[in-house]
Amino acid sequence: MENGTRATVRLAAVGDIHCTRESRGALAELFAAAAREADILLLAGDLTDYGLADEARVLAGELAGAHIPIVAVLGNHDFESGREHEVAAILTKAGVKVLDGDAVELLGIGFAGAKGFAGGFGAHALGSWGEPAIKAFVQAALDEALKLETALARIRTTDRVVLMHYAPTEATVVGEPESIYPFLGSSRLEEPIDRFEPSMVIHGHAHHGSPEGTTRGGIPVYNVALPLLRAMDFEHPFRVLELPGHAPSDELAIPAARADTRLEH
Repeated sequence: MENGTRATVRLAAVGDIHCTRESRGALAELFAAAAREADILLLAGDLTDYGLADEARVLAGELAGAHIPIVAVLGNHDFESGREHEVAAILTKAGVKVLDGDAVELLGIGFAGAKGFAGGFGAHALGSWGEPAIKAFVQAALDEALKLETALARIRTTDRVVLMHYAPTEATVVGEPESIYPFLGSSRLEEPIDRFEPSMVIHGHAHHGSPEGTTRGGIPVYNVALPLLRAMDFEHPFRVLELPGHAPSDELAIPAARADTRLEH
């Protein structure tokens, strides 16, 4: 390291943890292993199972041994009980940077976070036409895309990472039943991603999807849902991704992001 610059910054990413009241002691080693392998831990939503404060407290305790910065977004399960703000507050108090349409810079990398939403992809995306309920559903996806755009616009670092729960592209939901594709993500999230050209996108939600894909603009997308990574039969199911290291707020041109295609074990 020279003048605070690392040769590379390693990101450990996992989503869909679904922490319950009974998870105490079940997740600590996963997070500790991620901390040993990486510089920053990213959590891609569905952090709790029913969105309960007690579940968030258990998760906060399990994360206590991961002595690296942690960035997270919430997922649909975290909204189930209508206590998503309490869940976020508990995790924030524990040192987790919970993003919802905002951004944070860590080790010279900018992270933009939003939950995202559903609605489908490409020509099969749900249109804003008909009943008010349909229009409200589509508007929710548009609102999340605007949150993501706002967060990306705030970042001044060369390398930017998008963290979401829902998928922005059909490529990483392939493997799920086609009938549920519309509920796994929305291509409306893809437009701000391709316009701002972040280094990569990380999401969860598609438990049986594909681990990698790209947006229409060629931005790498990684599905890090814990059930998917566990199905790949690795001891520590988290994804490790690398970015070139550089000083905080450095806006000099640097090489493009490189993904470590191994799942750490």
